[in-house]
Amino acid sequence: MLFGHGDDIYDYQDIRINFSSNICQHADHSALKKHLMAHFDTIANYPEPEPWTLERAIARKYGIEEDCVLVTNGTTDAIYLIAQAYAALPYNILHPTFSEYEDACRMYGMQQGSGHLTWVCNPNNPTGETRTLDQIRQQSGGYEILIIDQAYENCTSQKMMSPKEAINEGNIMQLHSMTKTYAVPGLRLGYITAAPPHISQLRKFLKPWSVNALAIEAALFLLKHDELMVKPDLNEAQRLYRKMNEIEGVSVLPTDTNYMLCSIERHTATELKDHLAREYGMLIRDASNYKGLNNHFFRIAAQLPEENDALIDAVSHYVGISL
Repeated sequence: MLFGHGDDIYDYQDIRINFSSNICQHADHSALKKHLMAHFDTIANYPEPEPWTLERAIARKYGIEEDCVLVTNGTTDAIYLIAQAYAALPYNILHPTFSEYEDACRMYGMQQGSGHLTWVCNPNNPTGETRTLDQIRQQSGGYEILIIDQAYENCTSQKMMSPKEAINEGNIMQLHSMTKTYAVPGLRLGYITAAPPHISQLRKFLKPWSVNALAIEAALFLLKHDELMVKPDLNEAQRLYRKMNEIEGVSVLPTDTNYMLCSIERHTATELKDHLAREYGMLIRDASNYKGLNNHFFRIAAQLPEENDALIDAVSHYVGISL
């Protein structure tokens, strides 16, 4: 496992504004909390060995067959499961992107190569760029299996490939994150949608009781309440993108999401991160440990306008000290 992910708030004291996680920080969980408290007794019994009830609910939601869905303990669990199930295939990863793909492949002894199993994050983390449906279809033709991690599909207005479309392609596996969609990272909820042969192969390596009873109960509730999906303010994200780009010595890559990849010229990302945490109680993501990036890169996710303004002012002041 690569240490140094976002949301490492446990390493600091008095963090008041968290820009380091791509998950929206101001979700209203009151309805979910009320429901879980009313069903708290579910912890007194074992959950289903495999969350079949939840898989059926997801299948109904997307209009696909039950044998096209596999629920996992978050999308990271899905990544390691896929690597284990297809360990014999060479893999390819398009960088910079989420580090767990490569960590999982290495754990199960997979070798790098082209044309077999390829990992794509769409929208991509950490850059925020998206691929069109045409680009994905063209890309899928060159691979035995194309894995599309759509954990951040709810963080963009760009059209994403639907589970039904991916299943019809035959060689595409999609990863979906209820963690991100409903801003519940502590519950660890994810699922894979793919053609039945792929789901059948993955089930051979699935551990029993990998998804706990409260997580299953939460997911069943959330699937019935689309209004509880957490939609980031993409207009505010674009304002933050423009304002950050106006800071001398700071550059920001274009993004289709609420998060963006930035670089700073005269300092390292670690120095900026530590300064913001210590002096302002703000947490950003040091992105220097992404493969293909250097120690000047950091990632931020837009929050409330007043919080974004505070970040702009703090970074501007920090850069201005050394000019």
